[in-house]
Amino acid sequence: MGDVVHIYDTTLRDGTQAEGVSLLVEDKLRIAQKLDELGVHYIEGGWPGSNPKDILFFQQIKKIPLKNAKIAAFGSTHNSKNSVDRDPNLQALIKAEPDVITIFGKSWDLHVTDALNISLDRNLEIIANSIQFLKKHLDEVLYDAEHFFDGYKNNQEYALKTIKIAQEAGANCIILCDTNGGTLPFEITPIIQKVQKIITIPLGIHAHNDSETAVANSLMAVQMGLNHVQGTINGIGERCGNANLCSIIPNIKLKLKKECISDEQLKGLVNVSRFVNEIANLKSWGHQPYVGDSAFAHKGGIHVSAIRKNSFTYEHIKPELVGNSQRVLVSEQSGRSNLLYKAIEYGVDLNKETPEVSNLLKELKKLENLGFQFEAAEGSFELLMKKAIGTHKSFFDLVGFRVIVEKRVGDKVPLSEATVRIKVNGELKHTAALGDGPVNALDKAVRKALIDSYPSLKEVKLIDYKVRILNDKKGTAAKTRVLIESADNHNKWGTVGVSENIIEASWQALVDSIEYKLLNDEERKEDK
Repeated sequence: MGDVVHIYDTTLRDGTQAEGVSLLVEDKLRIAQKLDELGVHYIEGGWPGSNPKDILFFQQIKKIPLKNAKIAAFGSTHNSKNSVDRDPNLQALIKAEPDVITIFGKSWDLHVTDALNISLDRNLEIIANSIQFLKKHLDEVLYDAEHFFDGYKNNQEYALKTIKIAQEAGANCIILCDTNGGTLPFEITPIIQKVQKIITIPLGIHAHNDSETAVANSLMAVQMGLNHVQGTINGIGERCGNANLCSIIPNIKLKLKKECISDEQLKGLVNVSRFVNEIANLKSWGHQPYVGDSAFAHKGGIHVSAIRKNSFTYEHIKPELVGNSQRVLVSEQSGRSNLLYKAIEYGVDLNKETPEVSNLLKELKKLENLGFQFEAAEGSFELLMKKAIGTHKSFFDLVGFRVIVEKRVGDKVPLSEATVRIKVNGELKHTAALGDGPVNALDKAVRKALIDSYPSLKEVKLIDYKVRILNDKKGTAAKTRVLIESADNHNKWGTVGVSENIIEASWQALVDSIEYKLLNDEERKEDK
């Protein structure tokens, strides 16, 4: 295996054991292609002996040319009731025709006696027989020593025997597994040191995150010379998840200074993280290290002032190295530096001497005191900034709107109807529309009024809608904040509205979303 730390991704197998995660065969194939582009060395496709979906995956993946990764099939040592050459699980692994086979066996004597209900010696025979049998059919067989760290703590001598027999049977690599995720980083070092005295073939680590130490444990193992690391994208997996490769990979490459994937491949990390979440229908964790939207986001005025001079004052790496980007948030904690930074980002002409900066800062803090929040609504903030300096253009004017929600006996769902009256280029437009709820009806009615004048609005999609109660003690009379996220063919943006009336708050956010789209369309035309 050389000096390169090999990355073994098990998102398609261990990751799918996470609650709420289910992948179709087509999903798994698409993720496998992304993982290959990222440069991982092994992609564990599934357990072909466990379900038809995984069998189909191994058939289909053969048709897809991969540049970097080997495809691994996962399974267990043979059943104690079967002879090794007649075990259905091992036969299924061979029939899948993967590049690599990974099998797990028991290292913890408790599991041998209580779960398998066999003798300790019989378990050693099963490990040896399984590996020897598979090696007759495949060049590369990896051995996952399941529950190794717990087994070591409970019966050191026996746990070491299980991996020694795996080495003697011909395993190419032995992976030490913290299957229950209960091992702490300071325990890793002495255990691995003991293992390294008796094992001469490559060693790997497979950590779970039940104690929030999976990444730390994996890095400790790599620092000690282990050159095979298993994990999943975004750390998805059973219970609390697996070791998160989105943290492990950049830590290995940028902090431990060891080779794993190339610099260019590392720039695709954010893209792969978001792709997996999208395919698995999981919400991205904004505060996830390295790849989260907030990983390099700055809010405090002192912080922003510093990063404008030197980004390393408050950033541990350059975000571009992992495909992320620096973001400056605007809030009641913002100072002039935040506003100037955002002005540069939006191409707005502001500097410290501009009187509008003070006015804008006052207006921002006043609005946030009322409940507005611009951290996730940069579309609304850009409009606010352009209004302050007089460069904002109004594309239409509201005359009035009305929303009716009617529920009749026998109706399965309430009927929502919105009527709007707006002026576009001096012409009064009066339109109505039905929708799936009052906000959807309002959205449809506004678009109906504007679409002839601004046909590009056909591109806009509302991709997220959030409502936050700001003062819950007032119950149904509480002030609400509505955040809308919209997207077109070019980008996505957030807008915000606040009111005691949820429809009014939604209208504010909706209007900002439309105005932001039209303003950006106009600026793009001018740039051309």
